[in-house]
Amino acid sequence: MTALERTYDGIIIGAGHHGLVLGSYLAKAGLDILLVDRRLDYGGGLCTKEATLPGFYHNLHSINHFHISETPWFKDLGLAERVTYITPRYEFGQPHLDGSALVFGRDLEETLANVARFSQKDARTFREWNRKAEQITRDIFLPERYSEPLPQAERERLLARTAGGRDFLVMTQRQPLDVVNELFENDHVKLLFLFKVSLFGTWLVDTMSKTSPMGSIIRAFDLQSGYQLCQGGSFNLARGLMETFIAAGGRFQPQVAIDRIVVEGGRATGIALTDGRTVRARQFVSSTLDVHQTFEKLIGRTQLPQAFTRKLDDFQYTGWTLFGVHLALEESPNFTAAQFDPNVNRALKWSLGAETMEDLFSAFTDVRANKAPKVIQFGSGPMSLLDPTQAPSGKHTTYAWHVMPLDPDIGTQSWDDFKEEFSEKIIETFARYAPNVSGKKILGKYVYTAKEYAQEMINMRGGDIFMGAFNAEQVMFNHFGYRTPIPNLYMSGSAAHPGGAISGGAGYISAGLIARDIGAKLWWKPWDAHEALGAMQEA
Repeated sequence: MTALERTYDGIIIGAGHHGLVLGSYLAKAGLDILLVDRRLDYGGGLCTKEATLPGFYHNLHSINHFHISETPWFKDLGLAERVTYITPRYEFGQPHLDGSALVFGRDLEETLANVARFSQKDARTFREWNRKAEQITRDIFLPERYSEPLPQAERERLLARTAGGRDFLVMTQRQPLDVVNELFENDHVKLLFLFKVSLFGTWLVDTMSKTSPMGSIIRAFDLQSGYQLCQGGSFNLARGLMETFIAAGGRFQPQVAIDRIVVEGGRATGIALTDGRTVRARQFVSSTLDVHQTFEKLIGRTQLPQAFTRKLDDFQYTGWTLFGVHLALEESPNFTAAQFDPNVNRALKWSLGAETMEDLFSAFTDVRANKAPKVIQFGSGPMSLLDPTQAPSGKHTTYAWHVMPLDPDIGTQSWDDFKEEFSEKIIETFARYAPNVSGKKILGKYVYTAKEYAQEMINMRGGDIFMGAFNAEQVMFNHFGYRTPIPNLYMSGSAAHPGGAISGGAGYISAGLIARDIGAKLWWKPWDAHEALGAMQEA
């Protein structure tokens, strides 16, 4: 009997990291789980390819993973036995055209000394807020990231009990951009803080919301938790998760074309395939796809309550995309600014091109006007310098991620010509900071834009790498939700808290909810925000 001719306890749609985390927990709980995917590949954004030359491994989507080896699911699933993470000493680096550089590392005193070279006042501010931020991240931000969000009133009541909670509440009610402008005086310091908060640094949408319920601005001051690199490439996390899922008794079936989610008697009971077959689920169906693919295509609006279809219509996607350039190199980038601070060459994430706040606003204005940014500014990093397994011995890789509208106004120019021209502008800008990223030192180039990846990863509607905007109206207590109006049907993907990017949060949290709902035995102790916030003490 083939995988698609059996009945299962549960069916999970989508073999990205959320589906793999969810499936691993429930399979280990003794449930018979089928995980299906439209594609032959699995892992979703955990994608590593030899895109330029043999032996040069490029992470085309997810590269830097936030605090992954310390997440509850990484520990519960014993992934350290299958997957290795690298935690660089230096996390953020920003070289400047005047030859200076600003570097944030894991060590507080070293980082403060680096900031003080630009502003003694900003260094004092950083010290003051770092003390608060380390406690807030440990006691609030991380526990909330891996717990079902509390109702707003309950959350605010618990947070108001302690000084740290009150500081955090104040921050969540303010615009991150305002906070950075108010606290710091030096443009270089402001730019690197915004880069740290906004993931890619060249975009302001997420830092210009009127409020920030997740409190992500706090993370900019925290040095103990941060980004890590998956050894050998991001796909290795997907591989480790798939091995765990299969070892627990789970069943994976790729290349499954789903016509619809079967709803009988008002409950989700399986999936109907385009070839006419039906696969039954005794207890639940969970989707990790985007909300419109799940509810418009696979369910249909006529089966949904009117209030839910309004929620679906109001759902917002990220208003920008990524223009990616992946390079195979003779040498790792060597910045002119390394003479000022040699550690800039080894920082995990580089902010390049924006020299002033005006430069940053320029990109924001251009993309909102559906134009390719005039001021070239992007994120990058020394992948193979930190992880030599990602390139042949003695050779190197790097990348550039630049913000871009999905379909910028390029006049009569062809898309292929525009891609080539804009990628060369990025390389020219890179070379202004690191002269060895040029000429024959570049062994190979691969340009990967939203026009390509949105066709390959159809969850990324409109080129949205997060499958949903991180605005105040749809994060934390406003998130899309794990349970749906259809009994036995769950959402376990990036539209649910804690949102897009590689966190594993939605898969982890929904595993606990589903297990409780269907009466399965929980072999783990799910994190609980009420318990964590209730246990907070004064520092």
